[in-house]
Amino acid sequence: MNMTPTQAKALVAELADGVKNPDVDVIYCVPAIDIPAVAEAIKGSAVGLGAENMYYEEKGAYTGEISPEMLTDAGVQYVIIGHSERRQYFKEDDECINKKVLKAFEHGITPILCCGETLEQREEGITLSWIRGQIKAALNGVTADQVKSMIIAYEPIWAIGTGKVATTAQAEEVCGAIRSYIAELYDKDTAETVRIQYGGSVKPNNAAELFAQPDIDGGLVGGASLKPDFAKIVNYNK
Repeated sequence: MNMTPTQAKALVAELADGVKNPDVDVIYCVPAIDIPAVAEAIKGSAVGLGAENMYYEEKGAYTGEISPEMLTDAGVQYVIIGHSERRQYFKEDDECINKKVLKAFEHGITPILCCGETLEQREEGITLSWIRGQIKAALNGVTADQVKSMIIAYEPIWAIGTGKVATTAQAEEVCGAIRSYIAELYDKDTAETVRIQYGGSVKPNNAAELFAQPDIDGGLVGGASLKPDFAKIVNYNK
């Protein structure tokens, strides 16, 4: 919940020259009220447009919610689903997240599915089993072809906005485990095709090392995306 439409438009303009990396796909996922301003600001560029959330009903008496058709009409191509903050603060459970994933695909919106564990779960040694459960529930009824087109983001909850970051080995271990589990649920081709990202205090000084890992295909960047330095993350390979 950052930036007014005016502020978001100004940031996009400031970042414009720095995010032109043909080797990297860039998507801005913004609060719903910022979508029209950012859509206009990125027009003609290669930057994609995403929303931070979406409801799983087409329309109706759901005051304050945003429907998939509202998003697509505004030019949205991607939507973040299952972020830990939605799970924690707004009590979104696995069934709700699965409904959102299915509805996004129904409307041609690419889901960015988030998963991750708390510090307590990591200390208990249940990280991988917990994330397997999240993935299995979220992908119920999702086809292999749909999985190939989506993005899965591993975000350890203890590393979001805390300044802490999983070690490269920790991030790679979980992203690799997610890929292996996708192969179990579907097949090897699907597992190799799906994009798996790491999120959680990704910054210019750790992006290159993280993204060099075989199972980390990019980053879901939070706080660092609100600064001009975000361009350094986009250009990690230069």
